[in-house]
Amino acid sequence: MMTKTMTKKNGKAVKSGLHSTRIDIPSKARTQLVDILNESLGRTFDLFSQVKQAHWNVKGHQFYQLHLLFDEIASELLEYTDEQAERITALGGTAMGTVRMAAFATDLEEYPTDILESMDHVAALADRFAPYCQSLREYIDKATELGDADTADLFTEISRTADKRLWFLEAHLQTDEG
Repeated sequence: MMTKTMTKKNGKAVKSGLHSTRIDIPSKARTQLVDILNESLGRTFDLFSQVKQAHWNVKGHQFYQLHLLFDEIASELLEYTDEQAERITALGGTAMGTVRMAAFATDLEEYPTDILESMDHVAALADRFAPYCQSLREYIDKATELGDADTADLFTEISRTADKRLWFLEAHLQTDEG
């Protein structure tokens, strides 16, 4: 049995629904959890692709170190997309995980294609990680309010790693002068 819900995103109707599950979270809460998980999935997948964009196009005297760092960050984000998608389906939802669905779900700023220098890529990524980290903290609060400690814990794990990566990026931008 599937419970149908209809949500609006950017003026377009999106059908979603829940499959039955024996998880003891009420269907209304699960519907909301699936919605925020899918929103986060879209943002995470978008951020993953933006980090890969930087990885492929970075230039400059720190090329090698940043090329490796960006690839490491991208791998972590890709792992989190899988964990979020699996949580969505465990809750009885449908993971909205194609590239087009991610583009529809994200509100992260588009990655610039006119930069080459290593520190410009670092700054562009830091500019995207900051709102991503903020949204994760909001998701933690929402999942907690909905009584789902497991989803809140997943968001906490992602948040902890994302904050650390934002710190790594910002450390490259800081100088001895201030």
